[in-house]
Amino acid sequence: MRTWTPRRLLAAAVGAAATTVLIAVPTDLIDTPLFGRSVPVTWWAWPVLIATAVLSGLLLATYVRPGDATRSPRAERRVGTVGGVLSLLAVGCPVCNKLVLLALGTSGAMTWFAPAQPLLAIVSIVLLGWALRRRILGERQCPLPAVAGGRVER
Repeated sequence: MRTWTPRRLLAAAVGAAATTVLIAVPTDLIDTPLFGRSVPVTWWAWPVLIATAVLSGLLLATYVRPGDATRSPRAERRVGTVGGVLSLLAVGCPVCNKLVLLALGTSGAMTWFAPAQPLLAIVSIVLLGWALRRRILGERQCPLPAVAGGRVER
């Protein structure tokens, strides 16, 4: 990451900020008149959100390609997306999630889903970290030769 261009660093910062807003507003970690929350925010919601935002921003920055890079494998893209969605579920209000309410009801959301949210948070951070690690290692392990004046230099 030391060799990242300013464009990539900007993408990481913008991605982290966007992730924070996209998760914090609908889960009511950032209080807005658009969303409410029936259950208080847990002590670990903000640390999970910050870790998710940083990892998501860095992961997004790996998709800002240098001119000679190749396309990424689909596995990292899928795992990063799943990690972000799990983080949204992890920090959200267990009884405010319509899908959870439909599947488990209010008592099931509090009895089964709420205790599972810390596990979802851990899994989301692990998945985002794994996807980021794969992307960064892929960049480092597969350097392309430099082209100068139409000739390949090694």
